[in-house]
Amino acid sequence: MAEDLSLDLEELRHLHSIAKRPRVLSLISSEISNLEKLSKETVPQTHASTPASISTAKVSINSGIVYTPLPGFSWDQDNDRVKIYVSLEGIEQEKVEADYKKLSIDIKFHDVKGKNYRFAIPKLNKEIVPEKCKLLVKPTRAVITLYKASKGNWLDLHLKEDKLKPGLDKERDPMAGIMDLMKNMYDEGDDEMKRTIAKAWTDARSGKTADPLKGFP
Repeated sequence: MAEDLSLDLEELRHLHSIAKRPRVLSLISSEISNLEKLSKETVPQTHASTPASISTAKVSINSGIVYTPLPGFSWDQDNDRVKIYVSLEGIEQEKVEADYKKLSIDIKFHDVKGKNYRFAIPKLNKEIVPEKCKLLVKPTRAVITLYKASKGNWLDLHLKEDKLKPGLDKERDPMAGIMDLMKNMYDEGDDEMKRTIAKAWTDARSGKTADPLKGFP
């Protein structure tokens, strides 16, 4: 259709150049104007689908990445930094994608001898300074350096929440800490344990005993 419009326009312009009567010139000019508008409306529609098809292709490629678990890693620390040593041969610096946040890290190693690897810690033991963290590639491993937001010793890389440890506010109230302990024991215990704890809890609330753990073996 676009090609036909172009040929019609060309012929009308030629006729306009040789026409002499004012009415004929006006009619030809009007038709040329109409065809030019129609031509402009038709041309963009021809290319509208191109960007969409390219975008879809990119999405399908990226979503198909499969990550293999790392063969091994180790770590050590000093007062200011944590160093993680990833045992992996064939890493290329430009094919590493590192995402550091205050309480998490996500490192992706792409195309390492035909495989993709990922090392992620969703909840770090303590906060780090993301903008200072770095990764150095060596022949047989990668060294990830995390800078601690506050100096001190980490007991582990991962945050481990102790369900039996009372909070700071509970430490001021020993009875609240005991109640938390009983709740955890109830949630994780068998039927006999649940019955025993329920009775102790009821007795404590009714004032029969000041110690809800009295009578436990």
